Amino acid sequence: MSKYVLKRLAMLIPVLIGVTFMVYFILSLSPGDTAAMIAGESADAETIEATRKDLGLDQPVIVQYGKYMLNLLHGDMGKSYKTKRDVFPTIMAAFPNTAKLAFWSILVAVAIALPIGIISATRQYSMIDNVGMVAALLGVATPNFWLGLMLIIVFSLNLGWLPSGGMGSWKNYIMPAITLGTGDAALICRMTRSSMLEVIRQDYIRTARAKGVPEKMVIRKHALKNALIPVVTVIGLQFGSLLGGATLTETVFAWPGVGRLLVDSIKSKDAPLVLGGVIMMTITFSIVNLCVDILYAFIDPRIKAQYKKK
Repeated sequence: MSKYVLKRLAMLIPVLIGVTFMVYFILSLSPGDTAAMIAGESADAETIEATRKDLGLDQPVIVQYGKYMLNLLHGDMGKSYKTKRDVFPTIMAAFPNTAKLAFWSILVAVAIALPIGIISATRQYSMIDNVGMVAALLGVATPNFWLGLMLIIVFSLNLGWLPSGGMGSWKNYIMPAITLGTGDAALICRMTRSSMLEVIRQDYIRTARAKGVPEKMVIRKHALKNALIPVVTVIGLQFGSLLGGATLTETVFAWPGVGRLLVDSIKSKDAPLVLGGVIMMTITFSIVNLCVDILYAFIDPRIKAQYKKK
C-alpha cells in the first residue's frame, strides 16, 4: 500500500508541471497589459515600463516561466503582482473558508442523493423513482449561479431570513451549501440508482432473497456495499472540485474562498496568485482522489489484495 501511495504522489510532479505550463502561457496570451493594470489608469508610460521591469515582465515568457519554476522548487510561490504579499499565505488564508463550504455542500449532497438513489433503484419505475429522476435532471441542468441568485432573492431580499453573502454565522452557510449541494446531489443520485440497479440484478442478490434474508438486510448489507465504489468515486471527484474552489458560487455569495480569489486574480492577470491557486487546486484534487482509491480497500477486500501486490 505504501509503495502505491508513493507512486501516486510521484505522478503528481509531471501533472503540476504540465498544468502550470499551460496556465502560465494562457495567461501570457490573454488580452491586457499586466504592468498597466498594476500601475493604474493614471500611470504614464515611464511608470508602466518601470513596473514591467520590476516584475520581470519585460523578459520572454519562457524565461519568466523558468524562473517561476526554479523558485517553486525552493518552496517559493512568489509574490502577488497586485498586493505584493506572498502567494502561499494568501491562498492558505482563503483555503479553510473553501474547505468549510465544500464539507457542508457535499454533506447536503450525500444526505439528499443516497436515500433517493437507493429508493429509486429498489422501486424502479414507481412514482418515487420518476419524481426523483426528474428532480435529478433538473438539478444537473440548473446553473449554480442562477440557483444562488434565486435563493438570495427569495430568502434574503423578500423574506429576510438569511444573509445574502459573506461569511459569519451558521446562517451564511445555508444558501451556498444548498446551491453547491443540489447540483452534486443530482449526479450522486443518478450514479447511486444506476449502480444499485446493476447490483440488485446479480445472482447473489437473488440467492440471498431465496434464503429468506429480509429485504432491508439484502439492500443494506449486500447490495449497497457492492454498489458503493462508483458512488464513492463520484463523491470524491465532486468533493475535490469543491475544495478547488466553487468559483461562481463563491462570487455570487461574496464568499472569501479560493474560487473568488482566483477570479479576482485572473481579472488583474496576477500570474503568481493564479498559478499558486491552480497548484493548490491540483494538489488538493489529486490527494482527494488518492484518499478515495485507498477508501476502496475498506469497501472491497479484493481491491486491498491488489494494492498489496503493487
